[in-house]
Amino acid sequence: MKDDQAPRGSAHQPIAHDSAHKHVTGAADYTDDLTEPVGTLHACLGLSQIAHGRITSLDLAPVRNAPGVVCVLTASDIPGPNDVSPAGRGDDPIFAEDIVHFHGQPIFAVIAESRDAARRAARLAEIEYEPLDIALGPLDARAAGRDYAALPLTLRRGNAETALETAPHRIKGRFAIGGQDHFYLEGQIAMASPGEDDEMIVNVSTQHPSEVQHMVAHALGCPSNAVVVNVRRMGGGFGGKETQMNLFACVAAIAARRTGRTVKIRPDRDDDMTATGKRHDFVVDYDLGFDDEGRITAVSGDWYARCGFSADLSGAVCDRALFHADNAYFYPDVRLQSHPMRTNTVSNTAFRGFGGPQGVIVAERMIEEIAYRLGLDPLEVRRRNLYRNGQLTPYHQPVEDQILPRIFDELEASCDYAARREAIIADNRRGGVIRRGIALTPVKFGISFTATHFNQAGALIHIYSDGSIRLNHGGTEMGQGLNTKVAQVVAEAFQCDIARIKITRTTTEKVPNTSATAASSGTDLNGMAALDAAEQIKARLVAFVAEHWQQDPADIRFVPGFIIAGAHEIPFDEVVSKAIFARVSMSAAGHYKTPKIHWDREAGRGRPFYYFAYGAACAEVSVDTLTGEYVIERADILHDVGRSLNPAIDLGQIEGAFIQGAGWLTSEELWWDDKGRLRTHAPSTYKIPLASDRPRIFNTRLAEWSECAERTIKRSKAVGEPPFMLGISVFEALNMAVASFGDGRSPARLDAPATPERVLMAIERLRR
Repeated sequence: MKDDQAPRGSAHQPIAHDSAHKHVTGAADYTDDLTEPVGTLHACLGLSQIAHGRITSLDLAPVRNAPGVVCVLTASDIPGPNDVSPAGRGDDPIFAEDIVHFHGQPIFAVIAESRDAARRAARLAEIEYEPLDIALGPLDARAAGRDYAALPLTLRRGNAETALETAPHRIKGRFAIGGQDHFYLEGQIAMASPGEDDEMIVNVSTQHPSEVQHMVAHALGCPSNAVVVNVRRMGGGFGGKETQMNLFACVAAIAARRTGRTVKIRPDRDDDMTATGKRHDFVVDYDLGFDDEGRITAVSGDWYARCGFSADLSGAVCDRALFHADNAYFYPDVRLQSHPMRTNTVSNTAFRGFGGPQGVIVAERMIEEIAYRLGLDPLEVRRRNLYRNGQLTPYHQPVEDQILPRIFDELEASCDYAARREAIIADNRRGGVIRRGIALTPVKFGISFTATHFNQAGALIHIYSDGSIRLNHGGTEMGQGLNTKVAQVVAEAFQCDIARIKITRTTTEKVPNTSATAASSGTDLNGMAALDAAEQIKARLVAFVAEHWQQDPADIRFVPGFIIAGAHEIPFDEVVSKAIFARVSMSAAGHYKTPKIHWDREAGRGRPFYYFAYGAACAEVSVDTLTGEYVIERADILHDVGRSLNPAIDLGQIEGAFIQGAGWLTSEELWWDDKGRLRTHAPSTYKIPLASDRPRIFNTRLAEWSECAERTIKRSKAVGEPPFMLGISVFEALNMAVASFGDGRSPARLDAPATPERVLMAIERLRR
């Protein structure tokens, strides 16, 4: 028999990423690697040089007359509406017309014979402006009376105002939380090729092919069926290619329609960082009540977000910030409100965690406040406030799958937290230049799109006469291993070696109306859709085998490489060949929609999440108090991914998310000058973590005993976003090190990112 072992590459096996060897050898094809057709043209954007103003004069003659220029596009050259807003609000123009709203806003595009010619010509435009008032930060926008960029949200349960008045202890604070640039290794890029009639083929680096299809059709004034969008892979996305690529795809397609030639646009890093949105930075005012034991009694909070000049996804991002403002803790009485402020900056957008990190970190700040006020270990305060099953979140969803107490117990023991903390406290009391800190922080992260209709996916499977399988699904591969995991699901379903499966590019030609690969739901949704398609074909094969070999369908089994029917053991490819000869369809389209979820935004109630993913990290840092520089000495992580589909890929995702989260809170600072110009717009001025910034000791484990309580794909859990918030442990450890200069009851209250300058300023404040 062949069923005593799983086939190579089936679900739950730690196999390599399907493109790993291509990544390290440079053989992986990205959009920029595609062969350019003869006559390909190149586009470059002409960007605004002020943050807010009325265009009084626009002279593009020097641009048109520059060497190699074929044409110049402005808003008047767009066949359809001048808008790429994802919600269809009409507030996000492809090209600014009368008024520019941020420094770096596209005003025109140059189309030239070469990329160099286009870039040089774009600098020749002569534009005059009448400056208008600017508001750059969220509090500036509030003071200026700016309207909201998106609808605010209020979450309320109980009576927070009354509970705060009667709380035994009460603390008010303000916390500034910085944004973050996606800094994907592969920048934004699109290549559009015109076809017959109104057809347009767009190859683009995007997390949302169906949205690109819709936006390009919208801009060209043609139906969606005329536009094909292809994505083989991305060199990173992190949310920055969920909506922000719409602009580049539309510019390429409009130019291709205008010239009748293929047009490619690949902005340089400076233009990319200047003209595309980032993680939202927030200023949060919180009001916290708690008792003598450190248990929270009430919370009230206001999240003011820098949204930029248009809505983009700011409404949903701010919603999710509130959804995670509790992190892992129960607030008996609570009022939370978002304030999505319209500012004269680029429109901020999706970023790994989608607002969740900016909620979670405030919860951890409040825990820290309680611990210092009462003289308690912050970990003990965290334990006392953890959700118990049955308790309601601020949005009235019950917590039913709480596993953090076990995660805390296991991680605290394995990393020797208590002894190390005592040693650090004793060492800090002795003084000295180097101060240390340690923190163990949790994450509870909701999994699903909060817009319910996005929680669906499709897949298409073909099996050919030789038994080889072609798999296509609506998700996009950006290095996270989605294609590998979905292929493992299909390999297990057919009990075949994964080498038999060809994973194809994502294309709107095969799977229509897909959701973005975002919200950590790529594997959950597309894995289930692929399994649905596989099960349809399997059912046909079972019916065929039962008839052909005269067997009871209940006795037919798929085993590695074979199908067993009674005493018959038939090779898989032989069965497929015979089935095709018998006119059995070997193709199926699968579909999946997430059950149970619902959300009433107006009431602030519902079940927006199918389940929660949990985890915890313990980080230890050392701080040089003369320079403010610091080192992550050690990090220990225990994270819940349910029954892992691929432990090797999941461990990589957890480690990468932790480092990216730590970078957000330490070195990655976005800075605009008083004229609204982004000054951190290149690798020379924006510092992402390096390999040397990783923890000197880095221990990462999966909670292998966990299994998702809901019927997810093979009982696994999402892994893309939840571990990002484990990097908060580094920030909390830094706060402990800095607070050692105080009286023992004063928290450091560092704002984020905790740059060396901010660390030094906090130390001086505590010394005084």
